[in-house]
Amino acid sequence: MGGWIMLLLALRHPTRVAGLVGAAAAPDFVLRWWEGCTVEQRAALESTGFFMRPSRYSEEPYLVTMHLLKEGHRHLLMGDIPIGVACPVRLLHGLRDPDVPLQVAVALAEHIAHDDVEVTLVKGGDHRLSRPQDLSRLLAVVDALCAGVAE
Repeated sequence: MGGWIMLLLALRHPTRVAGLVGAAAAPDFVLRWWEGCTVEQRAALESTGFFMRPSRYSEEPYLVTMHLLKEGHRHLLMGDIPIGVACPVRLLHGLRDPDVPLQVAVALAEHIAHDDVEVTLVKGGDHRLSRPQDLSRLLAVVDALCAGVAE
């Protein structure tokens, strides 16, 4: 969700954003969530307006609401129009990410209109890129992007 929010904010405030760094960015993830819903989950959405989705990262499940899914559909970015972000973009993606397919990072990079877009694939990295070496890589990417923007 963070990658989607960063893109929406960059589109809304282009003069205030000098660069973007996303880890496992997954704009339009609500489409994948909806398509992956079971019959029971869809029935719960229709009857109660929500269902609980298991999380790989916590004992507490995610609360998925019909409002989230509908609101998400109002902010889709991966359609026919390129994403008009007006700044450099760096996308990091773990090759062992079980939640966001690698193809999403590649498709996102292709869909961003700005020419300065790079995708870094992290061997052994998972969705959260939280190993010490992943965090070091992420900080190095942020530092390099900041240095390039400051020039």
